[in-house]
Amino acid sequence: MDQTLKNTLIEWAEEYNDPKYFQEDPIIFPTHFARRYAQGEASLADIEIAALLSSHLAWGRRNMIVRDCTRMFDEMEWRPYDYVMGGDYRDEDASMHRTIKWKDFAGICGRLKGIYGTCDSIEGLTDAQIRCSVFGQKEDRKAPNKKISMMRRWMVRDDGKVDLGVWKKSDRKALILPLDVHVYDQATALGLTSRRQKDITTAHEITDAFREIWPDDPCKGDFALFGYGVTHR
Repeated sequence: MDQTLKNTLIEWAEEYNDPKYFQEDPIIFPTHFARRYAQGEASLADIEIAALLSSHLAWGRRNMIVRDCTRMFDEMEWRPYDYVMGGDYRDEDASMHRTIKWKDFAGICGRLKGIYGTCDSIEGLTDAQIRCSVFGQKEDRKAPNKKISMMRRWMVRDDGKVDLGVWKKSDRKALILPLDVHVYDQATALGLTSRRQKDITTAHEITDAFREIWPDDPCKGDFALFGYGVTHR
């Protein structure tokens, strides 16, 4: 990677790693519970559940994601852990967000209830365990697991700006860039990958490119790609 590109990426990451650009973004929901947690009014599990569910709905237009996440938390009366452990879930065939239905939401809540019945935190779960044992999806070793990677970025990165840094046993060096179509297109335009597959190998390749700039915090590059998206509309 040439120095000019590095400097540009650093500039974008510094500028866009700022809460003002994420006021209409699903991260506002776990952020809400993180603030309450700091005041002793919520639990770590509240933040975890909020992050899991908000990231699961994070596809499509941001205003629609925020609208449907708000409906979801209204249903939970803004007490996600109590709702999950209570066991009385909205379980309908109606759409909750795009193709995700309320019965899918109920299934996730039920599986989380079983997990929290045996542990206090989901921090130790692998991506495969979250994909299969929480979201109820089939195992796919090639999947980039964008939503899970995004949730991990929220929970682990700890620079006190956008991300929450509440998972203290995880290393931000090990985070993988959340890869979706838009991120892939931006990374390709910047020459960070030449692979055509939008899979976990490509996610690792882009992450490794950012590791040249931020060896201890490669997912800071996610904000640089956000900056590219803003400046090239």
